[in-house]
Amino acid sequence: MQKHPMTKEGADALQAELNKLKKEDRPRITQAIADAREHGDLKENAEYHAAREQQGLAEARISQIEAQLSNAQIIDVTKLNPGGKIVFGATVTVLNIDTDEELTYKIVGNEESDVKANKISVNSPIARALIGKEEGDEVIVQAPSGNIDYEIIEIQYI
Repeated sequence: MQKHPMTKEGADALQAELNKLKKEDRPRITQAIADAREHGDLKENAEYHAAREQQGLAEARISQIEAQLSNAQIIDVTKLNPGGKIVFGATVTVLNIDTDEELTYKIVGNEESDVKANKISVNSPIARALIGKEEGDEVIVQAPSGNIDYEIIEIQYI
């Protein structure tokens, strides 16, 4: 089975969610099901059905997280020595040459990507264009709306 890259930060966040699901949510839902059962007829018991649905969603998420973590190759960028090059896990500040807009992205695994949090997948066009480059380099990103020229301003390994 092929391993998928994941940042240490992303793995830690998933592990924290998994711990919460197993240690807090699962017992709470189990108790809610037990409480609902005590109210008698289960066919018309909305609390019971809601708790069972919550249980199904929680168990599915637990399985999903466990699968993601078992297939993850966890990379701690702070322990790498990339020699000033952009690598998986790096945080990169770029300048859009056409608009003078500065953007900062962290290059992460597919499961961790979140554009709103400026975390982009290592497989995205911009990340593929940036990997292996250094500060001061210019890159052309082939975006769906056309080519975008960026200058690399700063690379951080945090």
